[in-house]
Amino acid sequence: MPVEFLGIATTNDASESAERTTALFDPAYLERIVRAHEDNGWTRVLFAYGSSGPEPAALAAYTASRLQSIELLLAHRPNVSYPTYAAKTFATLDQLSGGRLSVHFITGGNDHEQQREGDTLPKDERYARTHEYIRVVKQAWASAEPFDHHGQYYDFDDFVLDTKPFDGRTPTISFGGSSDAAFRVGAAEADIYAVWGEPLERTAEQIARVHREADRAGRATPPRIHAAFRPIIAPTEELAWEKAHRVLDRIEARKAAAGGALSRRHPIAAPENAGSQRLLEIAAQGDRFDSALWTATAKATGGAGNSNALVGTPEQVAEALLAYYDLGVRVISARGYDLLDDAIDFGRYVIPLVREGVARRDAEAEADAAA
Repeated sequence: MPVEFLGIATTNDASESAERTTALFDPAYLERIVRAHEDNGWTRVLFAYGSSGPEPAALAAYTASRLQSIELLLAHRPNVSYPTYAAKTFATLDQLSGGRLSVHFITGGNDHEQQREGDTLPKDERYARTHEYIRVVKQAWASAEPFDHHGQYYDFDDFVLDTKPFDGRTPTISFGGSSDAAFRVGAAEADIYAVWGEPLERTAEQIARVHREADRAGRATPPRIHAAFRPIIAPTEELAWEKAHRVLDRIEARKAAAGGALSRRHPIAAPENAGSQRLLEIAAQGDRFDSALWTATAKATGGAGNSNALVGTPEQVAEALLAYYDLGVRVISARGYDLLDDAIDFGRYVIPLVREGVARRDAEAEADAAA
């Protein structure tokens, strides 16, 4: 089965380990980093969402007009618009990009961050709202006739979308989270379910949970699984670990200079979201797991999103990723700490090795089936 690779689209070059050297909002850098992904074998890039950041749908439209093949994953929080408006926005972007749009729905795991844009619902209600929201968006994409909706969170009559997604397609919907509510909603509605990079045993547990919840929701086919990592690669294993510890030192230095915090969006101590809590729990058990997983970066950042690293040579990191593929992971998110150079290096040196490994597995499976 094919494996896909997700990178990051950003308007500046700052990361947890590096101060910004570009303008805060730099369209030329945005085009440059997305082009680096397009030119080096990546499938799609993510336009992330934050209350203080630029509007990602506008960035996706700008990118679609300048690059012709890279797919676009738009992060979207349901609290910031009505679902009919969102369905229209997504369909328009899909038309403009020639069918390259996917949407990642973010329910929000931090109450304070949600409240910055007026969202005061408690977490479980946010997930219930997201569930209703996704269903409205799907119906708007699919319905040729006007329809009414009278739900718990949204109420309207006689809506129809004249501009549908490109060429009759339904854009891929992805979803993530590690809480019970997240698993229920995402497994019921998403095409792709995203988890943070955890040890293989813990990842297998999460995949099994997604499959159970999909089965309970009556789905014949569960969502594909997406796992996210921070690759740190170098020509030798020794150099890779030296590089990893330099990255960690820079993270700690940035924290110290900022008074102990790296982001307004994510606390270092006592994060509210279940995914970050899981990452910190794992990090408390040790720094290294399996062949290449390193949790020190997650611990240093408070389990902030995609924060567990894979450290080693390109061959070692590729083999580590193939172990996740063997568990059922079909989408790999990878973001380095030097955003541009690491995207190029990962695309040149790791992606081909993973794809070769997947092709070997597919050939072996076909041979076994034929036998």
